[in-house]
Amino acid sequence: MTNNSNKASLDTVFHSAIGRTTGGLSPTALATAYLDWALHLAGSPERQMALIRLSLETFARSGDRDISKRFKGEAWQAWPYRSYAQTFSAAERWWHAATTDLKGVDPRHEQIVAFMARQMLDLASPANCALTNPYVNQAAVDTGGQNFVQGARYWIEDMNRMITGEARRADGYAVGDNMATTPGDVVVRTDLMELIRYRPTTQTIRPEPVLIVPAWIMKYYILDLEPQRSMVAYLRDKGFEVFILSWKNPGSADADFTLQSYIDLGVRAALDHVAPKDQRQVHAVGYCLGGTLLSMTAAAMGRDGDSRLRSLTLLASQVDFAEPGELGLFINESQVAFLEDIMKTQGYLEAHQMAGAFQMLRSTDLIWSRMVRHYLLGERTDSNALMAWNSDATRMPAAMHSEYLRQLYLNNALAKGRFQVDGSSVALTDIRCPIYCVGTERDHVSPWRSVYKLLLLSDTDVSFVLTNGGHNGGVLSEPGHKGRHFRVRQKDEQGPYLSAEDWFDACDPQSGSWWDHWTDWLADRSQSEIPSSTRPETAICAAPGTYVFD
Repeated sequence: MTNNSNKASLDTVFHSAIGRTTGGLSPTALATAYLDWALHLAGSPERQMALIRLSLETFARSGDRDISKRFKGEAWQAWPYRSYAQTFSAAERWWHAATTDLKGVDPRHEQIVAFMARQMLDLASPANCALTNPYVNQAAVDTGGQNFVQGARYWIEDMNRMITGEARRADGYAVGDNMATTPGDVVVRTDLMELIRYRPTTQTIRPEPVLIVPAWIMKYYILDLEPQRSMVAYLRDKGFEVFILSWKNPGSADADFTLQSYIDLGVRAALDHVAPKDQRQVHAVGYCLGGTLLSMTAAAMGRDGDSRLRSLTLLASQVDFAEPGELGLFINESQVAFLEDIMKTQGYLEAHQMAGAFQMLRSTDLIWSRMVRHYLLGERTDSNALMAWNSDATRMPAAMHSEYLRQLYLNNALAKGRFQVDGSSVALTDIRCPIYCVGTERDHVSPWRSVYKLLLLSDTDVSFVLTNGGHNGGVLSEPGHKGRHFRVRQKDEQGPYLSAEDWFDACDPQSGSWWDHWTDWLADRSQSEIPSSTRPETAICAAPGTYVFD
């Protein structure tokens, strides 16, 4: 018994040490996928011959090869840079042919191998090398090589930050100074969240307040980013009383918090304050995983006959994790067990230990283009509020994160009606209030086709909205933002179920922000306005509170 315990402890420490060098990724999971692909390729002589022919055809047409979109800039058309781009693009096509549609390979393994092949190719891209990038060479001529000197200074600066664990902050941005500045008060504090109430600016308000539940992996002020990009200020000025949860950044003492804890000490504690039993209803809003958590709570409320939800809005939130996009490639039994060992040694998962997977989803934009700009061109990315928020990362308690990965990603328990709240299963079909569901076209975290599955799993009116932009940019789509458009269709008007692709083809885009459409939707489902001074609050402290600074 003692030997087994010691062995387990040694394994845990060993796996944790590996995880600190791999960004939290499991080498075993990657090796298993690669071995599956390599053995099937070795046993497929016909595919091998096809790849040889493709190589020979590419070599024979060396002067007439297409180049990928990343090299469409004018400078890439000149010799010898076009040749570099053509060679790289040919390699991309060859590896795509080698890693896809190989009979017998587990589809998930195929996706992992194809994804990792793209990452390795990006490493060798001519755009990432000083000698083969025309823009870097031109910068060297224009500056007399000073771009490399400045780039080396930036590299040393970033390496020092990496060693000390300090994130690079966006200069000129600070919470409570020029971010998260909408006037409000903390009116509730639990061991997991602070509830902020924003002070009304209109003489009358809707009797149903808006309660916003952000994801626990982000600081809440993404929705109160700047005065001109604040969703909470926009709702407030439209005559809604607005509340938002500010999650605590957990430490090792919070390792045992579970999803049930986040429901009880988070959503339910907020609801009990905002809408005491049988006194009034609320418009509940959830963003990303906050929407997933809110869906669990709403399903439990429907099961238990709690009718306090006037409406439910889900922003880029998944409830079905069967097809979560490329992020799901990093979540399997091996990967989850690996992360659990990492968390056992510290009680939580550090933000940077999950950042690697998110960055690889868009490696060209989030990794290589920044490295080229910083270290080869000698230019720093301009500071902005979103960059400042993105660097203000949070941790996740060990128990909760393990349960979240196993119950949602591995078992898809919520969609299957197997997820338990208060010891009993909940079903999304028990949600009876109308739902406003938003997906974003370029979302790498919550792919919109996965978000769209709510229409299959719900038994109430659902207005599905698809807006352009990504996971954050599509949600922060304030009125007046140039180039914004969205599509919308209500479920009860559709008749037969439409697939995501058919839905997209059937909905014409509308110019402007979906925020205006949403607030009209909320107003149509609200009662007549009442004086805004009818509900005084006792403040614990002023917004943005204390948890946001953890």
